[in-house]
Amino acid sequence: MGSKVVKSAKQKGVSGGTVFLGKGTSRNHLLKLLDLSDIKKEIALMIGEKTVANNALIALDKEFRFDKPHHGIAFSVPVSGLFGTRNCSYYNNMENRGVKNTMHKAIFVIVDKGKAESVIDAAIKAGSRGGTIINSRGSGIHETSRLFSMEIEPEREIVLIVAETSKVEPITTSIRSELKLDDPGNGILFIIDVNETYGLY
Repeated sequence: MGSKVVKSAKQKGVSGGTVFLGKGTSRNHLLKLLDLSDIKKEIALMIGEKTVANNALIALDKEFRFDKPHHGIAFSVPVSGLFGTRNCSYYNNMENRGVKNTMHKAIFVIVDKGKAESVIDAAIKAGSRGGTIINSRGSGIHETSRLFSMEIEPEREIVLIVAETSKVEPITTSIRSELKLDDPGNGILFIIDVNETYGLY
């Protein structure tokens, strides 16, 4: 389902997306009793200019009926930094207008499978305490290949690092340098403000 959502969003102006697996839990007591309560989910992560993203969300809601139970959820968050893609040139000169100061930020790095450890190593060198790796798949506009008339999406890894705001710049600089993210096709890094954090020490 995640790939269908990304494909539909691309038709509505979003430049691409990454799909990764998640896990939900059923509240059905019988399923819990039979140990069948884990539900596999697909999470589609997409980035777009605010107006395009809002219009895409409205259209996706109508198409996939998120208003019905068990049909999924959709939400948007502000992006405070984006590097490694030319398809989103509107982020090149971003300003943090109207964004309150936050103590932490979430750094997301999307790279080809096998490069996530290098991302974490680069982040730790610059003061990070580590990160979380999520296996995924996804494609931008020109990254889908075909085999026997079927679309093949390249495997990806997403690295999520939550860091103190003061450490974000050195961490992202280290990752961009080590992974050469400013060269086409090496990955994408973006930063999201985190309003509340629990479990960070």
